[in-house]
Amino acid sequence: MVRDYDGSEYQDAEPSTDFAAVPDAFQRLWTPYRLAYIKSNSDHEPTTNECPFCVAPTLSDERALIVARGTHAYVLLNLYPYNSGHLLVCPYRHVATYDEATVEEVAEIGSLTQTAMRVLTETAQCHGFNIGMNQGRIAGAGIAEHLHQHIVPRWALDSNFFPIVAGTKAVPRLLGEVREELANAWPTSH
Repeated sequence: MVRDYDGSEYQDAEPSTDFAAVPDAFQRLWTPYRLAYIKSNSDHEPTTNECPFCVAPTLSDERALIVARGTHAYVLLNLYPYNSGHLLVCPYRHVATYDEATVEEVAEIGSLTQTAMRVLTETAQCHGFNIGMNQGRIAGAGIAEHLHQHIVPRWALDSNFFPIVAGTKAVPRLLGEVREELANAWPTSH
């Protein structure tokens, strides 16, 4: 056991040299803290019959954390962000997968994604992005019933020891503050 700076005790980490492994070409991001999320959602049934991505556009932008609204899709902050400024682009229409989206929805999702990247680069000075969609619960979609694309801003030094050692993700800004900043910087016509 090792004593932390606050006096609490925790198990010291095992050195990786003690694990059986065959070297390969893959880089690995070890995120064991995500296992609790994966297990909790394996048989997850929504607590309500209402889809949060269908409900969000009916609320005020501030309450729903909506940054911008288009004709076929809208942009909102992720309620459980990987990084500050983590956005989602959702069609208004309730469709589960990308292949069910119309040509117009796909075009606007793409256009809103480009605008989001520009706005995040301007406001947050991020160095890159993770952009993607998890299609289906088995692929990791937290809300598999409604198509949504993730836009996660990344910075050179945005990874630290918190998630692995403390099971905590440091998000340095409040969602409301980030939403307001992004909404104010969003161009009137994207």
